[in-house]
Amino acid sequence: MKTWFRRCHLALALISGLFILSLSISGALLVFGKEIQLWLQPNNWLISSAKIHSQQPLALSELVAKIALVSEQPIHFIERAQSANMVWLVRLGNGDHLNINPYNGDIVAQHQFYDTFYGLVMSWHRWLLLKDQNNNKPLQALMACASLLLMIELVIGCALWLKAKKPLKRLKIKWRSKAKALLYQLHTSIGVFCCVPLLLIAFSGMAFYWQPATQQVVEWLTMSKIQRAIAPAPVSTRQQPLQLDLAYDAAKSALINAEVYRIYLPNTTNNLLALRLKMPSESHAYSWSWADPYTGRLLKSYDASKSSLATKVWHFKYKFHIGDFFAWPVKLLWLLLSLMPSFLVLSGLYLYMKRWQKRRIARKHSG
Repeated sequence: MKTWFRRCHLALALISGLFILSLSISGALLVFGKEIQLWLQPNNWLISSAKIHSQQPLALSELVAKIALVSEQPIHFIERAQSANMVWLVRLGNGDHLNINPYNGDIVAQHQFYDTFYGLVMSWHRWLLLKDQNNNKPLQALMACASLLLMIELVIGCALWLKAKKPLKRLKIKWRSKAKALLYQLHTSIGVFCCVPLLLIAFSGMAFYWQPATQQVVEWLTMSKIQRAIAPAPVSTRQQPLQLDLAYDAAKSALINAEVYRIYLPNTTNNLLALRLKMPSESHAYSWSWADPYTGRLLKSYDASKSSLATKVWHFKYKFHIGDFFAWPVKLLWLLLSLMPSFLVLSGLYLYMKRWQKRRIARKHSG
C-alpha cells in the first residue's frame, strides 16, 4: 500500500508539476502584485500632493461629466481607491479602464486591465495567458485541476509521513546531514507543516472556477446556506435628468459606517445606481445599496455583515487566498507559502532522480 501511494505521489507530480510551479510562482507575485505595479508605474497610479486640490473628491455627477469629455463609452463602474493619494479606476462599457484623479477629474492613464502588471500576472495565474477572440479561457479548467491535484498531493504526502515509523521524529531537521538527506528532511517537514494552509489556499483558488461544487462544501461544513444580495427591479425610465448625487448620497447613507468600494452607474439593462459597500466587520466589500437615479430615492440595501456563517466564509475566500487580512506580516507569510509548492515539486523530483540514478548504477553492477 505504501509503495502504491508513493507511486501515485510521483505520478501526480510528473503530471501536474509544471502547472503547480506556474501557480506557485505567479501566486507569489500576486501577493504583492499591486505594490509591484505601483513601484513600476507610480505616475499611472499615484497622485502627487500638489495635484490634490481639496480634501474631498469631486461629486459623482462632476466625475461623470469629466469622463464624458474623453470617452463616449458608457460607464460600467467607478472604483474608489483605498488611499487618498491613489487614482480611482473607471471601467467603461467596452472594457477599457481609465485611471482618474478624483480631485480634479484629470485622466491619468487609459488601459486594458489585463495589460497591467497585476492583470497580466493574474491571467497567467488563472488561465496561462491563453484567451481567444470570444474571451473564452480554455486553460482555466486545467489550472483549477492543477489546484485539485496539489491538494491530492498534499494529502498523499501526509499519508506517507503518517505511515512511516515514528512520524514525529521524521519532522526533526538535522542541519549537518548530507545534502540529499537534508533535502528529504526539508521536503517532509515543510510538506507536513504547510499542508493545512496550502490545502485551504488551493481550495479557495478552486472556488473561483468551480463555484457550485465548492459552495456546497462550504454550506455542508458550516451547516448553513450562502445568501446572495438580490437587486430590486429596475425603475421605469423617465424623461428627466439624472439625480446622480442625490441617489449616491441616499445609497451611501443606507448603511452607516460603510465604505464605498464601487459605484455602478445606470445602464440600458439595469437603470439603477448601485453601490458596493464594505462594512467595518467585512473582509471585503459584499454589502450593497440601490437608489433610483431619477428621484434620488433609496430602494434597497443589503448588509452582508449580518449574513449567515456560510456567506461570511464564502466572502472571506478572496482575501484569504491572497493573504490580504489582519496585517502585512500575513502577506509575508503568504508569500513564503506561495513558494512552498515550487519547493516541494522541485525537491521531490530531484530526490526521485537521485533514487533512479542509484538504482540504475546498482543494476549495472549486478549485471
